[in-house]
Amino acid sequence: MSPRFSPSAAWVAALAFAALPCIEAAEYTQVNTTASTIAFTYKQFTSRAYGTFGKFAATLDFDTENPAAAHAALSIDLDSIDAGSSDANEELQKPAWFDTANHPVARFESSGVQALGNDRYLITGQLTLRGMTRVVEVPVQLKADDAIGIFDGQLTVKRSDFDIGEGEWADGVVSNDIHIRFRMVAPQQ
Repeated sequence: MSPRFSPSAAWVAALAFAALPCIEAAEYTQVNTTASTIAFTYKQFTSRAYGTFGKFAATLDFDTENPAAAHAALSIDLDSIDAGSSDANEELQKPAWFDTANHPVARFESSGVQALGNDRYLITGQLTLRGMTRVVEVPVQLKADDAIGIFDGQLTVKRSDFDIGEGEWADGVVSNDIHIRFRMVAPQQ
């Protein structure tokens, strides 16, 4: 004789499972900058160029159960740019570009996070470059790998929004659109 499963037993089982913590719930409060990357691409004349930033600091407070309360901040040391050659790196420090003597750091600080479903989020925040602040939206995909969260995101920044590449460089030699990709690695707390 097989045991019978009553409807009341189903409710008890459902309540028991509801009381268990969500397996997918996770909190991320630290960023491993050694494992993380910030890269960018652009066009110079008709060629695609690639670069990275080697020094940055990031803070994170992200709970997958409450993404609306999340906060993220990022500071990038603009002197740490690697645009493929020492000549390019030196040129980008000059007043026409980043003007690192007066503005050595680029900053991003989130002001809101919207969950889009399927571990995708839209982070809104302020990006400050060369002393100018603009609101940007950053689509991010969270990938969980064991106890590690990997936040992959990208955005396009227009040089003209921050007066980057002024003077002789403003004529279109370098594309106005700079595509930034980042990968922030955070251990689960």
